[in-house]
Amino acid sequence: MGHLGAGWLERPEREQVERTDLLIKNLPLKPDSVVADIGAGTGYFAFPVARRLPQGVVLAVDIQQEMLDIISARSLELGVDNVKPILGDIKGADLAVESVDLIYIVDAYHEFSHPLEMGRAMVEALKPDGQLVLIEYRGEDPSVPIKRLHKMTQAQAKAEMAAIGLRWVKTEDFLPQQHFMVFAR
Repeated sequence: MGHLGAGWLERPEREQVERTDLLIKNLPLKPDSVVADIGAGTGYFAFPVARRLPQGVVLAVDIQQEMLDIISARSLELGVDNVKPILGDIKGADLAVESVDLIYIVDAYHEFSHPLEMGRAMVEALKPDGQLVLIEYRGEDPSVPIKRLHKMTQAQAKAEMAAIGLRWVKTEDFLPQQHFMVFAR
């Protein structure tokens, strides 16, 4: 999604329709976790996740400087100092090796132009016991009102994560339209 679509990320009905509150509540976090929000956009998830990390940090990664500018402005406005914008690129997230406890990707993985390269970079950034939570609209469910090209099946996600060296841990079904899939290094 381009930065001109930032308003869609912040739409008022999003929490109710997608139950983003449940998504955030169920992320496997510790108070001192180092978390990477890949495809952070406007920081819609980064800021509430940061509130759950009193000694931790959210590394808000995006490939669009305009999105990171929005995050920086929101950090100042909200007085939040544990959300760190990072400019990535289509092949990497610019994260240090074995530095991240948890990576989460919300409705963005399917947009990657270079998923193998980006995936390998993310795995490299995970600590040995690190996890990746992948959130994607359910491709198996025709009732989810999202275009097919913006959905993924669970089988597709498992295969792509296995290709970069991650193993599937579980899939939770508490979200009304999306898979909540947990993978481990």
